[in-house]
Amino acid sequence: MPPSLPPSLPTSDLVFIYGALRSGTTVFRLMLDHHPKIANPGELDFLFDELRPDATAPSGWRYDKKRLLANRIFLSNHLSMPEALDGLDLLQHFLAQIRQRTGDKPVVTINVHRHIDRIRAIFPRAKIVHMLRDPRDVARSSIHMGWAATLYHGVGHWVRTESAWDRGTRGADPAQIHTLTYEALFTDLEGELRAVCDALGVEWDPEMLNYHANSSYPPPDPALIAQWRHKCSAQDVALLEGRAGALMTARGYALNGKPVVPDLIGRLRLGFAQKAYLWRFGVERYGAALFFAEKALRFARLYEPHRRLRLRMNSIDSAFLRRSARRRASGAPELEPSRGDRAGLRGGAFVLRRPADPRESILLEFS
Repeated sequence: MPPSLPPSLPTSDLVFIYGALRSGTTVFRLMLDHHPKIANPGELDFLFDELRPDATAPSGWRYDKKRLLANRIFLSNHLSMPEALDGLDLLQHFLAQIRQRTGDKPVVTINVHRHIDRIRAIFPRAKIVHMLRDPRDVARSSIHMGWAATLYHGVGHWVRTESAWDRGTRGADPAQIHTLTYEALFTDLEGELRAVCDALGVEWDPEMLNYHANSSYPPPDPALIAQWRHKCSAQDVALLEGRAGALMTARGYALNGKPVVPDLIGRLRLGFAQKAYLWRFGVERYGAALFFAEKALRFARLYEPHRRLRLRMNSIDSAFLRRSARRRASGAPELEPSRGDRAGLRGGAFVLRRPADPRESILLEFS
């Protein structure tokens, strides 16, 4: 951790759940929130996304409030943001509002996927549950979500999250960290949740097993483990392992075979496939005018017009999130990623497949 970071805040009852997107952090959140002494208000990356060290700020940190006011998840939480507060004072104000909503539960857990360095700088004594999932399943799920065209790019955010973990937790007290894998959780649900409770200093409660009773998520299904083995091609897996193999091995995930590192032409093909997919997906999600206008305003740094456009796009995203939740609640089958809009390499040849309905996926971010 850089020694120049500003002073920290007291930790008290705060616990962070850190893991890559599509690693099972959402379903784990529901399990935690069903414990009578543990609250989890959801994914709150916005608390740290726009908070950066600033030597000129009174607390040593400063928020980019303009960007925060265009953040869909921040806006959906309806938190007040007094003009007079900034930096750690504003962060404490946000956390006070969040704690107030959690009732009398003594332990508050927060899901985050980024900025573990900032979190540890501000809360150096906080407990952290580090959640892992096989990156091949993470990448496969990312394709279904509309974030990537190939496994090679689908694993990118997992690599970034885990690389940041290695950098941000150097020197951390091992007693502060509890590691939980998706595979272990779905294989031995009660045993793993008991271990989590021990790590958080609360007694086990069987109510955690009933998380699915009032959510759109079904009971845990071990069949969701290692889906990549029968839903992904060997070449796609080899390309993924060529990109993430070292981290996979460090996290205890055995490689399937010999990793393949693409040459320059291969990387260009993969990069073009990714960009073509994301742009086509964005156009079909938001419409060409809105999609390209957002990019132009962002490039021109016209912040207020860009914020207004982002709010319109946020509304579209929120509508699809609600639709996805209704599909889960009704038991409707999810679209198969391998039949969706996909670009990839097959035998070294670049191919583009015609998309399935992209509106069935959820796009949270794109470049």
